[in-house]
Amino acid sequence: MDQLAVGDRAPDFSAPVSGGGTVRLSQLRGGTVVLYFYPRDGTAGCTREACDFRDARDDFAAVGCTILGVSADSVWSHEKFRARHGLPFQLVCDRDHAICEAYGVWREKVLFGRRYKGTVRTTFVIDGHGMIRAVFDRVRVRGHVARVLQSVAGERPL
Repeated sequence: MDQLAVGDRAPDFSAPVSGGGTVRLSQLRGGTVVLYFYPRDGTAGCTREACDFRDARDDFAAVGCTILGVSADSVWSHEKFRARHGLPFQLVCDRDHAICEAYGVWREKVLFGRRYKGTVRTTFVIDGHGMIRAVFDRVRVRGHVARVLQSVAGERPL
């Protein structure tokens, strides 16, 4: 599937999350959701991105925004990652890549000449009506969270 774009309806999903239970995207309607996809718990870039979101949590909450991280890691891995870095938001377990595929972020990647499928670091801002209001594709971690916050602050839900 092609990656989703601004103006598309965000695909609903229900999936297990760190902390137990499940999250259903449609149950978060009414507020803005930052849905960020990352390759793997514990790697340098993913840790920095998660910690940057952690450090800006109050700023996101002030504009009525929920943060969700998504990767193919297990709930157990997410629990360890959350605990190690004091992450105050849920991490969604997408073991079968269904959510990544629905959002078009499960794509071919190349590392040292080797081609493989994996999660391309991407962030979606979803408004209170379930519509995508911003897409940050092939994210470079440095400064990313500040750009997302700026986008969210300008796209407050109706």
